[in-house]
Amino acid sequence: MLRAALCVASATAFVHNAAPARTPVAREAKNVLFGDESRAQLVAGINAVADAVKVTLGPKGRNVVLERAYGSPEIVNDGVTIARDIELEDPAMNIGAKLIQEVAGKSDAKAGDGTTTTTLMTQELVNQGMKAVSSGSNPVALRRGITAATNVLIEKCTELAVPVKGNEEVLNIATIATSGNAFMGAVIAKAFEKVGDTGSTTLEESQTLNDEVEFTEGLTIDRGYVSPYFVNDQERQLCELMDPRILVTDQKIENVNDLIPLLEGMVKSKEKLVIIAEDVVGEALSALVVNKMRGVLDVCAMKAPGFGTRRKDLLQDIAIATGATYVAQEVGVSLETVTPEMLGTCERMVIGKEETTIVTDGKQDEAMTKRIEQIKIEAENTDSTFDKEKAEERVAALGGGIARIKVGAATETELKDKKLRYEDALNAVKSALKTGILPGGGSTLAYCLRFRDEVVNAIDDEDERRGADIVFNSLSAPVCQIAKNCGIEGQIVLSKCLEKGFGYGYNAATGEYGDLFEAGVVDSAQVTLSALENSASISGLVLTTEALIHEIPKEMSEMDKLAAMDQQAGMGGMEYM
Repeated sequence: MLRAALCVASATAFVHNAAPARTPVAREAKNVLFGDESRAQLVAGINAVADAVKVTLGPKGRNVVLERAYGSPEIVNDGVTIARDIELEDPAMNIGAKLIQEVAGKSDAKAGDGTTTTTLMTQELVNQGMKAVSSGSNPVALRRGITAATNVLIEKCTELAVPVKGNEEVLNIATIATSGNAFMGAVIAKAFEKVGDTGSTTLEESQTLNDEVEFTEGLTIDRGYVSPYFVNDQERQLCELMDPRILVTDQKIENVNDLIPLLEGMVKSKEKLVIIAEDVVGEALSALVVNKMRGVLDVCAMKAPGFGTRRKDLLQDIAIATGATYVAQEVGVSLETVTPEMLGTCERMVIGKEETTIVTDGKQDEAMTKRIEQIKIEAENTDSTFDKEKAEERVAALGGGIARIKVGAATETELKDKKLRYEDALNAVKSALKTGILPGGGSTLAYCLRFRDEVVNAIDDEDERRGADIVFNSLSAPVCQIAKNCGIEGQIVLSKCLEKGFGYGYNAATGEYGDLFEAGVVDSAQVTLSALENSASISGLVLTTEALIHEIPKEMSEMDKLAAMDQQAGMGGMEYM
């Protein structure tokens, strides 16, 4: 018995000795920075991005050239685009750069403009806050003071905001958002004048050198394609179809046999097909993708908008706008019985990842008018505020049109720059219509300096008061930077702006002082609110940072680079000999 055990043990030992040794798992080493050193690295990264971005502020702001790995370099004047393009060599500084990129991105997402102002305000708050922390102030108390002062200023600016009254103010907002380009501002104003408050405005590339506006009837849906394999415009990640046929159903499509009769008819007629359904999954989706990839059928499947009963209402709206038969069990129509005659039509459909635009062909105008009247009656008869809001959205989708701004340029570089400016201006106008307008040129923030004593004296804690004081010290930064970009001493401009009341400031485009409302130098109120809110948020976090952890960079061999590329591509890494 003992002998047998020894034999087994010896055999086991032999097997273990014969097997190759396992390669130990590689663990990335990390560096940890503490205290002032960690904050200093963050601030260095923030300053690197802010210094590159703030030169673009104002109508006389400069451009920044961005290198591209492929194609020609980009020359841009857009703050968030510049910020996102910066990658610093030092990993600790790069974390600071990423923080300010997030700030700029949030302002861009919320207000559509004002990313440069937000970045500049963040830089001022962080640098002044760092001096306070270095001199012994409590960073947590500083953060509370910064937050308290910012909340008061947001309330003040909200009270000062003036509603947008006419198309001339839309023109002024758009002109300012395009860095003072009056022609581009006029194009946007014309687009909004045509579609009104309920319509939609989109950007397209023109085949000519000139910018122009085309207006068409259409509606927008907040849903996109179910699979990226349906994309036919890889650069914009869109599926754009001209004169497609449209199937509208509230059913979840899983079985491809339900669609075969319809798909066979579409292949024979060689027409494009869009399927709007609750969802398309399983073998039904696989069959559609395979036919799309092989070029047998030009098709795209997308999810239906909304949820519950609201989804049914929206699907019926789409069916009426396109002239389609609403396919649902409750109306006695199943997928197996669908014929090409039951499909809707439209002039064009642009299907994105999260948004779809349907440009109608005008054949269903009378039915759409009746549907709008019906929705308005439903809204009047309901007591629910939520239902009324949703009814208004449906009326806007059906009744509004689409203004397509076609952007033209002599070169690809100029075209990209113009599209960025147009995007900023469109977003700024949309946010202004919601939140109102304030005088631009940094004058609103400068005007808020008169509330310093009121806010600071209301705070008891000394370090919190210092935090509030830091906020007010940073309010003059936008005015001073705009003046600096014009070649003028910022403090002189600031002192003259403070002499008069609300709305008085420096018009950097003309070099004159006066009422900025009358001069048309206005910003969306959301731009100012986002600049205050986002800069205070990120600066408070930076000041209360006590440790910074980052990976220690190491040079990768060629084999490591290839393995990393495989892993990113989802191949799990291959062994390279």
